[in-house]
Amino acid sequence: MEGGRRGRACVVVLGDIGRSPRMQYHALSLANQASLEVDIVAYGGSEPHTSLLANPSIHIYQMKQWPTARQGLPKILQPFMLLLKPLFQFFMLLWYLFVKIPSPDIFIVQNPPSVPTLVAVKWASWLRNSLFVIDWHNFGYTLLGLSLGRNSLLRYYTTSPPTSFIQLHWRKSIRTPDEDFGILLEAALMYDRRVAAILNEDDSLDEEVIWKEISDGKQCLYPRLLFVITGKGPEKAKYEAKIKTLKLKRVAFRTMWLTADDYPLLLGSADLGVCLHTSSSGLDLPMKVVDMFGCGLPVCAVSIKELVSVDKNGLLFSSSSELADELLTLFKGFPDECDSLKVLKSGALDTGSSSRWVTEWEEHAKPLITEASYIKILIFFVFLEDMFD
Repeated sequence: MEGGRRGRACVVVLGDIGRSPRMQYHALSLANQASLEVDIVAYGGSEPHTSLLANPSIHIYQMKQWPTARQGLPKILQPFMLLLKPLFQFFMLLWYLFVKIPSPDIFIVQNPPSVPTLVAVKWASWLRNSLFVIDWHNFGYTLLGLSLGRNSLLRYYTTSPPTSFIQLHWRKSIRTPDEDFGILLEAALMYDRRVAAILNEDDSLDEEVIWKEISDGKQCLYPRLLFVITGKGPEKAKYEAKIKTLKLKRVAFRTMWLTADDYPLLLGSADLGVCLHTSSSGLDLPMKVVDMFGCGLPVCAVSIKELVSVDKNGLLFSSSSELADELLTLFKGFPDECDSLKVLKSGALDTGSSSRWVTEWEEHAKPLITEASYIKILIFFVFLEDMFD
């Protein structure tokens, strides 16, 4: 960087940094692999990864959030409050990007959310003579289309588009068209009823009796499944209540929120991962699957052919019935005679060992950061030469 000083990057997240694993990974790679000082501008809430907090080259700036509680507010004013929220966020971003942080060489922003983040960061990068890099997690217009309808948006591109227990991850908003939790509930119910029919069990058998038989060492062809659902979501309580109405006896659910340090421990202890993510744009790939493979965990996922190799590290499904069939196939004879599950676990271990974040970032992201930094230095020296000619 200019004058021999250490370069600087700013990572911008209009969200809880503790719940943005990919941007945390970017910050760590920028600091450790690109040798940059890194400023993170984001909201607080959840505890970030300990390696992020312990890194002396990473500095976290927590913005003030728009107040969520609006009890007692007249209904006529609520639309105005919704309009004020992006304005509040916009000026809060400008305050931090222009005043609170040192001038960076590179801004890296996560998209979505697109509004008002992209405009604020673009202005800051222009006025502070910084490079502007976008991590395209998804397209804002496709997420907006989920609410307004896909035919209600006129869209265009200025460039080409960017090319035995089970663990499930809840996204920030559990119930969206991007992730249909109902598929899992229906599959769990099907597994529960089909196992009862296969084992010729009385479906009216009390759950405590089944537990006692298991604790007494009774061996069954199909195991009792425990789904651990991690994360926070506004409809979490709704689905917990829904689970209770299913009266499942051979399937159980537990919900919890885990720190960034505990999350991989849970993944490493599971037998199978389930990913319900479907992309609104058809381009974004779920980080949760990468995390699962990194822990050697095979995955059943909704049509993510780019990540899941069928019969090698996971399986794909498009309906609750297909997922139930896969659960029956993989867990038959668990834990000793489930050969299909063992093959997938071996493949997931191979995938995880060959595709680590650090190596992928070093190969694909670092050259772009280095090249962009070189271009900026070149422009700087050309500018100096023009000044003194």
